Amino acid sequence: MAERRRPRLYTIPAHRAFADALVAGLVRRFGDDPLGLARGLILLPNNRAKLAVNNAFVRARGGALILPRLVAIGADDIGESIDAALDPADADPPPPAITPLARQMILARLVQEERPPLEASEAVRLAGELARTLDQLIVEEVDPARLATLDLGELTDHWRAALDLFRIVIERWPRELERLGRIDASARRVILLRRLADRWRTTPPDGFVCAAGITDAAPSVAAMMGRVAVMDRGLVVLAGLDRAMPDDEWAALGPHEADPITKRSERAIEVHPQFHLKQLLARMGMARDDVALWADGSDHDASAARGRTIATALAPAEYTARWTELRPQQRQLAGVRIAELATPAEEAQAIALALRQALEVPERTAALVTPDRALARRVSAHCARWNIAVDDSAGRPLSILPPGTLLIAIVEAAAEGFAPLALLTLLKHPLVRAGEQRGRWLESVRRLDRRLRGPRPAPGLAGMEGHLGETADAWWHELRGLLGPLAEAFDNSRLSLGTLIAALRDAATALAGDEAWRGPAGRAAADLLAELEAEADRGPSNVAATGLGPLLRLLMDQVAVRPQGGHARVAIYGLIEARLQSADLMILGGLNEGVWPGAAAPDPWLAPRIRAMLGLPGLERAIGVAAHDFGQALGAREVLITRARRDARSPAIPSRLWLRLAAMAGDEFDRARDVALEQWTRAIDDGGTPQPAERPAPRPPRRLRPTAMSVTQVDRLKADPFAFYAQQILRLRMLDPVDADPTAAWRGTAVHAILEAWARDDACRVDLLAPRAIEMLADPTTHPLLRALWQPRLLAAVEWIAQRMAAEQASGRTVLAAEGKGGTTIAGIELSGRFDRIDRLGDGTLAIVDYKTGKAPSASAVRAGFSMQLGLLGAIAEDGGFAGISGTAGAFEYWSLARYRDSFGSVTSPVDPVGKGDRVVTSEFVGRARHEFIEAAKLWLLGDEPFKAKLHPEYAPYTEYDQLMRRDEWYGRDQ
Repeated sequence: MAERRRPRLYTIPAHRAFADALVAGLVRRFGDDPLGLARGLILLPNNRAKLAVNNAFVRARGGALILPRLVAIGADDIGESIDAALDPADADPPPPAITPLARQMILARLVQEERPPLEASEAVRLAGELARTLDQLIVEEVDPARLATLDLGELTDHWRAALDLFRIVIERWPRELERLGRIDASARRVILLRRLADRWRTTPPDGFVCAAGITDAAPSVAAMMGRVAVMDRGLVVLAGLDRAMPDDEWAALGPHEADPITKRSERAIEVHPQFHLKQLLARMGMARDDVALWADGSDHDASAARGRTIATALAPAEYTARWTELRPQQRQLAGVRIAELATPAEEAQAIALALRQALEVPERTAALVTPDRALARRVSAHCARWNIAVDDSAGRPLSILPPGTLLIAIVEAAAEGFAPLALLTLLKHPLVRAGEQRGRWLESVRRLDRRLRGPRPAPGLAGMEGHLGETADAWWHELRGLLGPLAEAFDNSRLSLGTLIAALRDAATALAGDEAWRGPAGRAAADLLAELEAEADRGPSNVAATGLGPLLRLLMDQVAVRPQGGHARVAIYGLIEARLQSADLMILGGLNEGVWPGAAAPDPWLAPRIRAMLGLPGLERAIGVAAHDFGQALGAREVLITRARRDARSPAIPSRLWLRLAAMAGDEFDRARDVALEQWTRAIDDGGTPQPAERPAPRPPRRLRPTAMSVTQVDRLKADPFAFYAQQILRLRMLDPVDADPTAAWRGTAVHAILEAWARDDACRVDLLAPRAIEMLADPTTHPLLRALWQPRLLAAVEWIAQRMAAEQASGRTVLAAEGKGGTTIAGIELSGRFDRIDRLGDGTLAIVDYKTGKAPSASAVRAGFSMQLGLLGAIAEDGGFAGISGTAGAFEYWSLARYRDSFGSVTSPVDPVGKGDRVVTSEFVGRARHEFIEAAKLWLLGDEPFKAKLHPEYAPYTEYDQLMRRDEWYGRDQ
């Protein structure tokens, strides 16, 4: 038997810069011949690795160089990249691959047909998960027909139902592909790699072939790499294979032989960073002993001690007891710094500071590696403060970029019937009318914003226009013309997806023009809509207008828009993009459990037991790959590791990788803390010791103090002079929220509107009050919350008013006027007021009536000189300030519509003819009210008394100016 040829199989340890070490070795082997490198072919895991190797060649040779052909086997265009070496002219090419979106839409339709009535967005989500599971079957070359032969045992009904649906869909899926003349992209890649391995068995390339940094253990990849390893001019270079791991630890990783009696085998340690490399070697038909150390290194390498530290820290759990036997020099973390911050915001700040510090040294490079994309965006934003353009090479989802948010805003506005909040969000979007016309556009939007403050108007553009009434200007009519086609498309409850997408695209163009489709993100949005419209007929049969937003967001989340440009010496990588990368400073950020490594993504289709029976990788395999990525990045010359002690919601648990390193290194881990960086992070935004504000008491000159006010402002002036100052002198008004819930004040306004219309149009006829209230509630502009929840209470209250009015009229009391206004001059101040109702009593005196939807003021407040509104209205009436009304005020009543005992409605009074209940004597009430007003006017309106904040807080329930007066900083200190 011929001796087996030793394969050319190597590994570059984690402490060496992979790309530079790889290039150094290839140049040494093939660089003597001027065309030796040019004829070569280097197979790499992804496109980012191609860029790393390309840059390493430039660093190695400096001048002009004809590079080897670099091919990413994970790229979608693998067939085109390898070109004739892979797909010669005389070979039948495999069928073209179906696009990912087309596949997802077709699978969504199949899922929806098998599980009606499923919403389109949920069907598309499940289709995406189904596609990933299907890809795993294809990549692992598992025949789906095996599903029919599985012994499900005691599998739960949930998993049985999911498996049945999965089986049905994948049985129908091949027929769909055959009808289209397409195959899955993953299946095409398997065919191409298998074909490549077979071709190279008989006809190897003329130049060298090097498979470098590939960790994918798929059978087709392993077959191709196994072929390369035994070719005369072939080399396979692995990344970070641990040749020094003790044999018992290596054997413990698995997979393990099944017990001959129980037929069960010990579970493999798939979470270990060496497991997938061991599986790759096994599928290549090779052993760890076949792997030699790559002899070449570079100037970017760390020490060999770092490599041993990494291997020790990542030992299988059951062998970590050996850490107690380590000598101090084996626990060294030279070149590694640790930073533990309080919050994600602090962590991002610390990383940005470290990146900026690295740039202070000429030619020094730095990179952040993190799976946390939110952390990456924060770091990028911090760096922008110093004009350092550093973008996340992992890309950002289209859904959070301006073109994506514009499309989502359009869909949500239309789906919600152009509700105020959704409409204003759309109209204020930065891409809408961008450019020279942006300023004028925003002026009109702000006017609309002011009109839409408060409860929501009737739905739709027509309801909005009815709410605007006479204030609807030419701009509004122009806007309605822009949004009209979109509204018509969404008015239909069930439409084809293609129709909705066409209306969405037209609306985006009408509102934003070319800005909607400009730049990488705009082009990605245009491509997505074009493809989605083209594939719409193959997708779910119908789409609810309200479901388009979630569907669109789901699809845009799958589109990563990668940056173009950025600083030449700083980079931010995701875990995949970081493979084979190197930098002088590598920052490993987000070392919290659930982030790095991330939580295993569940498979909604196949139970873990079913996956194991099919031979699919366990869901936790990704944890081992993430740990391998950590070990590779930890091998840089200088490393900074960071984590935050809490996330946005709760305290965070340190990553198992962080804890392993801490447990292995012991005291060395604490000594590696970068205390200075942690302090800088807190100090950079430290404003010093805060100086609390003093209690405000502005003293404007006499000429600025008002000479006119209403009776409703008197209590504010006396109880909280600063609030009066802010409202009447500074002219500051609190805006209601957009789309606000009905407040007590709003409900009161609605009741007063009913009573005013009743008095004006119905002459206070008691039989017409209830119909008037019902008419108001039936109005489409009435807030639905008021209509649904308050209608029974309102009708009961107005019925009480009608009954009470009938009784009063029977006793000789008549209504003189309702909902009127007037004024008088007291102490040189023009005092105005509005009354709810004024009656003439049987003795000829006047009764001042105030309707309350809530609780009436207390007698104690009146005794203290507050709640004098009825008395001041009586003073105006006695002075002839209300047209057509004269006489002496002899009664003051609050008609409360709130619940009283077992019914709604009650009458109370702040006065009593003889002062019973410690109330003010009726005949003295108007004089008392005049006196209180004159004293207040002398102090704050006619004098120079400062407007002190919260002078009498017990009578100052107003809160709209509390932030302006910085109440929380001083309140209580001088009490």
